[in-house]
Amino acid sequence: MARDSANAISIEELLKAYTLGYFPMARSRDDEQTVWILPDERGVIPLEQAHLPKRLQRFMKQDPFEIRINTAFDQVIAACAESTKARPDTWINDAIIETYTELHFRGYAHSVECWQDNALVGGLYGVELGAAFCGESMFSRATNASKVAMAHLIARLIVGGFKFIDAQFYNEHLAQFGLVGMDDEEYQLVLKDALRRKADFFAAPSQFSTSLVLQSITHTS
Repeated sequence: MARDSANAISIEELLKAYTLGYFPMARSRDDEQTVWILPDERGVIPLEQAHLPKRLQRFMKQDPFEIRINTAFDQVIAACAESTKARPDTWINDAIIETYTELHFRGYAHSVECWQDNALVGGLYGVELGAAFCGESMFSRATNASKVAMAHLIARLIVGGFKFIDAQFYNEHLAQFGLVGMDDEEYQLVLKDALRRKADFFAAPSQFSTSLVLQSITHTS
């Protein structure tokens, strides 16, 4: 389900839309319009069911990246909006970049970043509402960078008392982390419950060690 919107997105309208299950997308990077989306089937990672592939766990034990939180949100969302060989176009237009950057300044949107040799090589961003985290997009410029960012996000949310990650659509890539398909009726119920709860994105330390990340997620599996 979708409906068009003018190119400007107000913060208040966006936050209200999230509480109803809607989120905005553009049809292409250069499209000035945005569309409000309410999927019939939602991709959701219930955090009590989250897990990591064994191959990724082995990779993470090498500590290939420095993980930072909210130090380069503008760079992360810009990277997510870039076209790549694997993704020639994206749904993140200028209006979305502007609005989510403002959400970040207001404390609602966060980035998890992978750095290597002082260069940003991967990461993701999303929005917190109550005990729900709405994952928006991710990017990778180095092997497994976006996957490592996802692992750190999952562990941080578990420690902070969040209930689920809303990944918007079901896809096989995120199924390896415990993603399940959920119809809108069920999603609205779990969303309503999460919005009544409190969670803390910063309950985990800013320097969250790999061993603690793996321990946090393994404990819930």
